[in-house]
Amino acid sequence: ALPLSVGIASCCELLDFDLEGEKVPVSEIKAKLNNALVPGIRVVDVYDDGRKIKHLAYLRCQVDFEYDKGVPEKAAEAMKSFFANDSIIVEKHSKNGIVQQDIAPMIRRLDVAVAEKDLIRIEAVVCCQNPTLNPMQLSAAVEKYLPEHKADFVKYSRIEIYDTEENIFR
Repeated sequence: ALPLSVGIASCCELLDFDLEGEKVPVSEIKAKLNNALVPGIRVVDVYDDGRKIKHLAYLRCQVDFEYDKGVPEKAAEAMKSFFANDSIIVEKHSKNGIVQQDIAPMIRRLDVAVAEKDLIRIEAVVCCQNPTLNPMQLSAAVEKYLPEHKADFVKYSRIEIYDTEENIFR
């Protein structure tokens, strides 16, 4: 569910599958999957009769803006103010080409903070289905509207996924 773009890290992936035949205990499924996975990837938990993927609604993400020469003065304040706008139009690549998309309504919560002398961190809860906001669109918006605060490197992470009530999705 919710495949990631190349370059986005995640600590909460979902694998939704059905097993045919004889019922297998979830603890056994977890062990068998972990024995078959490559180093660095592991199954944390297995749930029997999980919820339907259509109930996914939000994801919590982290976007780190790294600056080689330190965080520009007032950059975090400018980003906070910018993301408070009622409308933020960015380009999105779709099956039909490039389209304009307003990402502001898809941002449920967003916080901006200077995390280190050379790092601004955005933590946000955004829509992940119908419509979907890819965390990469947050940095694209900064590049487009706040070019003086464009980072030298940006790192993206998906932290958690939620249902419509913002309960952790399982």
